[in-house]
Amino acid sequence: MPFSVCLGACWMALMFAAAIAAPWLAPYGYAEQQPLLRLKPPALFGYETPFWLGSDHLGRDVLSRVIHAIRLSIVIAVAGTLIGACVGTAVGMLAARLRGWWEEALMMLVDVQASLPFMIFALTIVAFFGNNFWLLVIIVGLAGWERYARLVRGLVVEAETTGYAAALRAVGADSWRIYRHHILRNITGALLVQMTLNFPETIMIETGLSFLGLGVQPPLTSLGLLISESRNYIAIAWWIALAPSIVAAFTTLSVCVVGDWLRDVSDVRLR
Repeated sequence: MPFSVCLGACWMALMFAAAIAAPWLAPYGYAEQQPLLRLKPPALFGYETPFWLGSDHLGRDVLSRVIHAIRLSIVIAVAGTLIGACVGTAVGMLAARLRGWWEEALMMLVDVQASLPFMIFALTIVAFFGNNFWLLVIIVGLAGWERYARLVRGLVVEAETTGYAAALRAVGADSWRIYRHHILRNITGALLVQMTLNFPETIMIETGLSFLGLGVQPPLTSLGLLISESRNYIAIAWWIALAPSIVAAFTTLSVCVVGDWLRDVSDVRLR
């Protein structure tokens, strides 16, 4: 395993550990305010303050807010990735199974989704239906489902031409049983690789929506919301934006590196 992949995997493990243990790792509550200690610089850089990463404009501990933001951002990204994978897999398998005009209609829907600027679509939905946490999760989940649909359709069509599918049909196995218990199991590896490649995009979409004020809303916190709140104080309190920006950048980079490595390992043509 390359060194960069090891670093990426370690960073991902650290982020998931921080997300799981956020209530115990955070030294303060993420909404706890100390107005007399507002805009204090980080103790990590040698300043005499009680906050390792400084405090924000309301006297809240930046470290505690970043830890809780990691938790919420990862929950949204994981849930969104699973939603996109489930929707895309279902559409792809239906297109490969039904064929004919059903397949053309479903793949046309895939093409329409791929041609739309997703951020504009997301902003429109949020503007019409309001800021709702579960609506945000669904919107993030709909990002990239068309990639799963195309991938699954191609893999299923290819799998139907293999010997095991023909043998199962010869012994009287139902088509849907073959799809559920055999073909789907054989394409799981490719789906997992695609999920690791889509995971960073879901993080960036959530971060972008929260930065624009249409994602996670206070008193909850996320990486995008932290960056959004810090933009008015960037000249006098740069540390508020530093930590969430580094975490968001390193997390997406780590997932991309690990995803590329998994794709290369799973592709037999590259061996």
